[in-house]
Amino acid sequence: MEKYTRRQILASSGVAAGSVVGLSGCISGSNPGSSDVEGTNTTATASRMGQLTVAYVPIYPNMQHYIMQEEGYYESLSAEVTVERFSNGPSVVKAFASDEVDIALFGVTPAMVLVDKGKAASVLAANSRNGFRVMSTSAFADLYKNKQEDAFSVFENQHERKVKFGVPPDGSVPDVVLRYWIEQDLDLGEMESVIDKVKVSPAKAPQTIQAGEIDATMIQEPFATVIASEQGFGEVAWSGDILPGHPVTVTFVQNSVPENVAEQFVEQHTKATQFVRENPRKAAEDAAAVIGSGVSTDLARQAIDSQASDFISDPHEVRDQAATMAEFVKEVGNTDSVVSPEQLFDFSVYDSVSNQ
Repeated sequence: MEKYTRRQILASSGVAAGSVVGLSGCISGSNPGSSDVEGTNTTATASRMGQLTVAYVPIYPNMQHYIMQEEGYYESLSAEVTVERFSNGPSVVKAFASDEVDIALFGVTPAMVLVDKGKAASVLAANSRNGFRVMSTSAFADLYKNKQEDAFSVFENQHERKVKFGVPPDGSVPDVVLRYWIEQDLDLGEMESVIDKVKVSPAKAPQTIQAGEIDATMIQEPFATVIASEQGFGEVAWSGDILPGHPVTVTFVQNSVPENVAEQFVEQHTKATQFVRENPRKAAEDAAAVIGSGVSTDLARQAIDSQASDFISDPHEVRDQAATMAEFVKEVGNTDSVVSPEQLFDFSVYDSVSNQ
């Protein structure tokens, strides 16, 4: 985890006083020349004293943060913003649970886990939806095109093994969508009886599938675009067809954040979503500048055109789909109960901002 305050960033970057920038990060680990050290003295209660800590995992679906950071939108908040980059989801979940951050941009399923454990926080905005593509070797992609759901059993008969799918841990957003696809959409039975699941981080999926260690993966952008550009690989399905409108990442906010600050954040978040639609090239530049680690502006720009790049702010648009996903999060044992939309979301802040 890296932490920078606005003053530190301005001092090191030479940006004029009054503007705000965040910090550079990468997808799979530390930024060159920096280190990820989990833990900080920042507490959520600091937001009541004019300070706000915003945490994020540098993945493409958190596009709004990159724009808010690079375009100076955080400057519109009536709080001193500290931005913290975490190298992975579990670390930011731990920090949020410990009240070390006020606002986190991460997957919807970790938010469910925290709510289930009694965390006093709510999803105030959605960041992205429909954000995965099932990418595979051309051999399986062609088989699926011709055989549809029967492709899994045909593959097993041909290769004397199940299809190897690379996916993050149980209960993660791509894992839940994959389970829904196999168990509900294709009606093939329990996922574990249909595929061999191999735990692979998104950043390592392209090299893992290229090395022949997996046959397919449920993957987000820009990694899906990277795989699609390589000969011998193709797209099997899009998650927007599997579970239309499903959330990917969200903005999760501590209840301790003052209402006016929460509204200001959501207002700027909504502005950032519109920015992607109106200025895709500049949005790609902003994403590449923050994510780093091989994500170039050209790659980020190509990924924006993908149907798996669906950036939104309105939490109402993912309400029902989140309820469906919560059932699978409970099924794999990540929560003790099925987290309801009423527990997970607070729509009042977005409604207040959108009605202004």
